[in-house]
Amino acid sequence: MRKEDLRIVFMGTPEFAVGTLKALVENEFHVVAVVTQPDKPVGRHGSVLRAPAVKEYANSVGIPVLQPEKMKDPVFIEQLQSYHPDLQVVVAFRMLPEIVWNMPRFGTFNVHASLLPQYRGAAPINWAIINGETKTGVTTFFLDHEIDTGRIIMQKEFDIPEEADVEYVYDHLMELGAQTAIETIEMILDGDGIIETTSQQEMIATNNQCSMVPGQPLHPAPKLFKETCEINWNQPAKKVYDFIRGLSPVPKAWCWMKTEKASDLSLSIFKSSLTHTPCQETPGTFMADKKRLFVATADEWLEILDLQLAGKKRMLARDFLNGFKL
Repeated sequence: MRKEDLRIVFMGTPEFAVGTLKALVENEFHVVAVVTQPDKPVGRHGSVLRAPAVKEYANSVGIPVLQPEKMKDPVFIEQLQSYHPDLQVVVAFRMLPEIVWNMPRFGTFNVHASLLPQYRGAAPINWAIINGETKTGVTTFFLDHEIDTGRIIMQKEFDIPEEADVEYVYDHLMELGAQTAIETIEMILDGDGIIETTSQQEMIATNNQCSMVPGQPLHPAPKLFKETCEINWNQPAKKVYDFIRGLSPVPKAWCWMKTEKASDLSLSIFKSSLTHTPCQETPGTFMADKKRLFVATADEWLEILDLQLAGKKRMLARDFLNGFKL
């Protein structure tokens, strides 16, 4: 089957998904429609609607866009069937019902930003960095009834630099995910829909795949909430350091800063540095020294480099100390 005859429906919402959609278009695959989330109300009163990044790109290249409120809506199902998809490609989207993922004759595959079965869930990049992983990657797999559990088609690894934050890894995995999606579709075309896949349950049982280390437990990647992102200073400095970079720049790590003359202040921290200097102070104690800002952890001082007080602009620690006395 020629790639120009393969009718593809793409499903995704954020910028991360745009990388793959753009690669499909630029490689001249036939994307007949895009499915994304409804426009989101923004602004103080929610009076302005913001289109998803995928919709904006699809509109720019003339691809029809569907934005169902509910994936089982009969009207949406009828619209989707009218495009006669041979294959569906999903990147950073919601969970699909069987009537949707089982519709195309070649099935539906997802591009996931981890080496499955590790880091199943909504925030795989964040949690890999928070847990101090030195390696992650992308996985393409066919959808089935449970989230992120389908048979694996292809995986590509990516080394995480020790100082890398979410933004750095996100950008590189977006590119790697697009490349892997293209190769996956080419494999499906070459086999006329018949390709070799690997069961995640077999990988878990044997621990012999690149994404598994013998004896290592499976790490989930659940959705992040504000309370999840509060820093616990009663941990070793390396754990706090990884936590901060695993949430930077979004959704961002934060803590309370206690002061004598004002109420507690909410402080977001975007970048820190390990000092390897032991400390005996109570964890969470802030200290300023020659325009440098430090916080005590369970074992050593951690230097704070980039931060933001609630209601203020983001700034370097030395600029913060110019106008704020601890």
